[in-house]
Amino acid sequence: MAAEGGPLQLVVSPEQAGNRLDRYLALVLPDLSRSYVQHLIGDAHVRVNGQVAKPSYPVQVGDEVSVILPVPKPTDIVAENLPLTIVYEDADVVVVDKAAGMVVHPAPGHATGTLVNALLHHYPTMQIGDDLRPGIVHRLDRDTSGLLVVAKHDRAKTHLQAQQQARQMLKLYSALIDGHFKEPQGVIDAPIDRHPTDRLRMAVVQGGRSARTHYRTLEQLGPYSLVEAKLETGRTHQIRVHFSHKHHPVVGDPLYGTRRNATALGLKRQFLHAQRLGFTKLDGTWLELTAPLPPDLQTVLDALHAQYGAAAEPWDPSQPWWQANIAPPSS
Repeated sequence: MAAEGGPLQLVVSPEQAGNRLDRYLALVLPDLSRSYVQHLIGDAHVRVNGQVAKPSYPVQVGDEVSVILPVPKPTDIVAENLPLTIVYEDADVVVVDKAAGMVVHPAPGHATGTLVNALLHHYPTMQIGDDLRPGIVHRLDRDTSGLLVVAKHDRAKTHLQAQQQARQMLKLYSALIDGHFKEPQGVIDAPIDRHPTDRLRMAVVQGGRSARTHYRTLEQLGPYSLVEAKLETGRTHQIRVHFSHKHHPVVGDPLYGTRRNATALGLKRQFLHAQRLGFTKLDGTWLELTAPLPPDLQTVLDALHAQYGAAAEPWDPSQPWWQANIAPPSS
């Protein structure tokens, strides 16, 4: 590949002819996403036979394609030396065990102190598209702890996003909820969208986006249940909304439940933790990682065990319990 800012000269081969220009460039330059390629074309950084062309132009055998890769723009996000718990990394991705209280991405009111600010410090050369910035593929709520994968470059981000869209990533959560499900194992299938009157909240709304959450009860602890939830889809606040919709909100959830029980338990945030994450790496191998409950949640669970007793037969987390047709790849 040419140096950043310099021209890259390509000639269309017979095997590549007939592709749209944007698809052709995404094929021959796999480190660039198709969306970024489209930006390059739209900004006149791509010429075919010396002329500006549209993304839909079908390339022909022998076409000379010139591409200028702009020097990455300085990001306006400040790199900060914040602590991160790295559970896995390679040349393509990094998996962090996010602490509760940390916002994933800068937003109004959270310009600093986020996971992205920390990643830019720890990985200053991380590049996605035309900015030096980390490739956030999925998010966790501020007060939800646990595993989150970040792409180090554009090709890795595209690879992970494709798995998300195909529902091939494994995302398993531990949650303490109010009450007990009538059925100890099941699926909550209810569409989610913005709340019709409270725009800060999500809700089960007819005509909303499809949302499915698989759950299994691990223990009944007095008035509470310890459950595991597997996301088949990844809507905003999905687990919190679905459990609240079933009248079993996550304990300590101020938005969809109540702080009352949390205060009694000494819990300062919602009891929700992304404990297991699985995905296929760029080399085609399946990677599956786990993160234990953080101390604040483990302390609450230990206290409940002391009061109500531990499960007589602890469930083996290595045995999948969700529907076989959405289980992760075996290799």
